[in-house]
Amino acid sequence: MSLTHNLSSSIISSSSSAFLAPTKINYRPQNVSLQAKRMDVCKCVATPQEEKIAYKTKVSRNSNIAKLQAGYLFPEIARRKAAHLLKYPDVQVISLGIGDTTEPIPEVITSAMTKRSYALSTMEGYSGYGPEQGEKPLRAAIASAFYKDLGIDEGDIFVSDGAKCDISRLQVVFGSDVTMAVQDPSYPAYVDSSVIMGQTGDFQKNLEKYGKIEYMRCSPENGFFPDLSTVGRTDIIFFCSPNNPTGAAATREQLTQLVKFAKDNGSIIVYDSAYAIYISDDNPRSIFEIPGAKEVAIETSSFSKYAGFTGVRLGWTVIPKQLLFSDGFPVARDFNRIVCTCFNGASTISQAGGLACLSPEGLGAMHEVIGFYKENTEIIMDTFTSLGFNVYGGKNAPYVWVHFPGRSSWDVFSEILEKTHVVTTPGSGFGPGGEGFIRVSAFGHRGNVLEACKRFKQLYK
Repeated sequence: MSLTHNLSSSIISSSSSAFLAPTKINYRPQNVSLQAKRMDVCKCVATPQEEKIAYKTKVSRNSNIAKLQAGYLFPEIARRKAAHLLKYPDVQVISLGIGDTTEPIPEVITSAMTKRSYALSTMEGYSGYGPEQGEKPLRAAIASAFYKDLGIDEGDIFVSDGAKCDISRLQVVFGSDVTMAVQDPSYPAYVDSSVIMGQTGDFQKNLEKYGKIEYMRCSPENGFFPDLSTVGRTDIIFFCSPNNPTGAAATREQLTQLVKFAKDNGSIIVYDSAYAIYISDDNPRSIFEIPGAKEVAIETSSFSKYAGFTGVRLGWTVIPKQLLFSDGFPVARDFNRIVCTCFNGASTISQAGGLACLSPEGLGAMHEVIGFYKENTEIIMDTFTSLGFNVYGGKNAPYVWVHFPGRSSWDVFSEILEKTHVVTTPGSGFGPGGEGFIRVSAFGHRGNVLEACKRFKQLYK
């Protein structure tokens, strides 16, 4: 392979945060001998060009960040999509991969944000910094809308710029000396933030796992709920229901087992309910529906998939007063300290939108859009089921989990992208338990979803 080809084909991940020095080209010195008539030997030695070395500081790189494998999953998918578009500039690429909402935010919500925005240009309506924990009316509305009769009040709620951000803030609270367990497969932010914090060992390539993490396998065989009798004791348990990526929602009985497991082990559950509003059966929408959960659980959630706020940014975390560290100190007080140190509060305009979401008209409008996405889910599930695939999720989440037995998730991702020009998400990106699956998102315009399903049928008929 030529040197030119090597250089042109090198790829830098879009998620890389390193400062990269110019590529170094090493010329290997060679001795060249020329034979003269008198048989004397003349040696011509090639001298390597002087290499330019970029200036380097004396600050060592964070060794925990250096443990991370490649780029974060979703920027890597975006990079591959961009490369595909360069290869096929005239095709319509349909994205059912990254779980980003596509439908407009209802006007009852945006009008409230508009009103709040315009008020900032008046003496009466201007406001600067707000409470780091969130505005009181919104905190009260969240408590009423999602935790009524569960013993959660506005003082237990911290409004933020999203659940993903709060996951990292919680990790700062926990520190580097804790151990953690995670569903396998699960949202990558749980594992990656643990690695960055220094809670884990090195990545074990043969197992596709990090050391010192308890991976709780969730598969079709166990109903996507881990066998807790095989799970070792950890300080922190990350648990998402409905699960991203499998779409499985834990039952009341299963969550009761989880709370008991945490109590028996003195652990804290970080419960991610970012998709709870998609639940259509009687499965719990909050961990706090389970007796005793307030003593062992934190719940984090978001308006992102509820109201299309993926770009607006608004979420919340619930930390009950009853949740205490081993020395009796309230977890909420330490989280409040981190919030006040690292965060100036969610945008007041976003919070106005959040308050409008929780009005009777806003709740109705949100459920209408969610109903649209759930119809998309049914279309996708029916498509893959008709093609003979085993299909999971969908009923209580905007994700469809499709099994391709014996195949590499990334190979299936590449096959679908190359032959149908549809972007999905490889299951292995969510952990080793996702190998052999792909996740198909229901977030898409109806025409795009129908077209994608038509292409799936043409590929796998």
